[in-house]
Amino acid sequence: MTDPAQYDSPFTVDNDYDAPGGEDALFREVPNNIEAEQALLGAILVNNAAFDRVSAFLQAGHFFEPVHGRIYDTISQMLGMGKLASPVTLKTFFEHDESLTEIGGAQYLARLAASATAIINAEEYAHTIYDLATRRNLILIGEDMVNSAYDAPVDFPPKTQIEDAEQRLYELAEKGKYGGDFKRFGTALTDAIEMAAAAYERDGGLSGISCGLKDIDERMGGLQASDLIILAGRPSMGKTALATNIAFHVARNYRTEKQPDGSEKPVDGAVVGFFSLEMSAEQLATRIIAEQAGVPSGKIRRGRIIEEEYNRLVRVSQELQSLPLYIDETGGITVAQLAARARKLKRQRNLGLIIVDYLQLLTGSSRRSNDNRVQEVSEITQRLKALAKELDVPIIALSQLSRQVEARDDKRPQLSDLRESGSIEQDADVVAFVFREEYYVERRQPSEGTSEFYEWQEKMDQVHGLAEVIIGKQRHGPTGTVKLHFQADVTRFSDLAPDSHLPERFD
Repeated sequence: MTDPAQYDSPFTVDNDYDAPGGEDALFREVPNNIEAEQALLGAILVNNAAFDRVSAFLQAGHFFEPVHGRIYDTISQMLGMGKLASPVTLKTFFEHDESLTEIGGAQYLARLAASATAIINAEEYAHTIYDLATRRNLILIGEDMVNSAYDAPVDFPPKTQIEDAEQRLYELAEKGKYGGDFKRFGTALTDAIEMAAAAYERDGGLSGISCGLKDIDERMGGLQASDLIILAGRPSMGKTALATNIAFHVARNYRTEKQPDGSEKPVDGAVVGFFSLEMSAEQLATRIIAEQAGVPSGKIRRGRIIEEEYNRLVRVSQELQSLPLYIDETGGITVAQLAARARKLKRQRNLGLIIVDYLQLLTGSSRRSNDNRVQEVSEITQRLKALAKELDVPIIALSQLSRQVEARDDKRPQLSDLRESGSIEQDADVVAFVFREEYYVERRQPSEGTSEFYEWQEKMDQVHGLAEVIIGKQRHGPTGTVKLHFQADVTRFSDLAPDSHLPERFD
């Protein structure tokens, strides 16, 4: 957040624009309240307990008067060391402060304490100071927008100006939550214990968001906030199908609880933002409806459905109307545009999961685009990882694999098969591959009636409907393979029943 203390003179606009309100509107003092700052500091100096009420959100930079900010900062440091903060103990630190000397020196500290407000009003004054600092930041952002629009450099086009302004506004709206100071280990430890407690209390015992597939959840502990998850595979392996399955399950299970402050806290599922750079929103919706209604999407597209299937589709579509799943079908967007739209959805709908289909269809900055593709993809993955941390949500990014997979006898993918694999593998927290051996076996069908045909048919029986999700990298858990069932006609992945749960076979 920009330091509001930089405003030490009235804010003026020096141009010929005839502003509303007449000539006086061109020479306006920026929002501030010196009296509220004095009252708050006095309350803290009289009763240090007042500091505990405001320190969670108020910082030294929020004070309009710079010397007030320095007094607040010194109080914070002294209390942090377990010392008493009073006019007497602070006097030593401000004996040579020229700004304080100009307004009375150490006696000014005594006057602050003498005219202190009651501690019960301290928080209200702190909120006033904070709100005025926010308004000053809005003025600064607006001024920068005007100046850059008037005299923009060649490498700062309007689209980039909009994205930059939106990012600054988002950071301001989030109260400086992102990109802040160091976090104490004790604070991080508390967050870790709260996460463990939430996992203990949540159904399924997951610390992250359930993806709807039990075996994957057990392997990964759910979809973890701030993680970049790469889901890769060759064409026709079912990457998009798995992504839509996960998106539907997470959105369907979205549930919140009202907090004491009136806000809504997600306790299960999440609001999902699906960036579909390849398929249209209608195609994705068709897949989800087909999966839930059990009607093949091919039959839906060709209109070859019977009345009972149509009624099922209508019933399912009515149930899905209120699903918190938002689809952006814009093709060829940049990673900066994606980030800006995700921030907007986070602000408006409390976005909890982002899915990108797929990575190679995103573009980086124009500067990187002029370099080689590996550098551009490196920029894209770095910015996606940064976005996941900024918004504190998991991001699932689908990725294509190179064709070298097809040249091997064993078609199971490896980390080295990722296109531009260095940056993707490095930046991702989890890399998982979707693999269906059935796809390759089916294409090796020999002539009927031959001995090879019977061997092929036996192999097809073994792999029919089977899929594998191979976790090749995971920062906070084990790697390995999870076997799933895949119903191709309705593009549905589901948990694979273990052999012990199958009915007994009689040959």
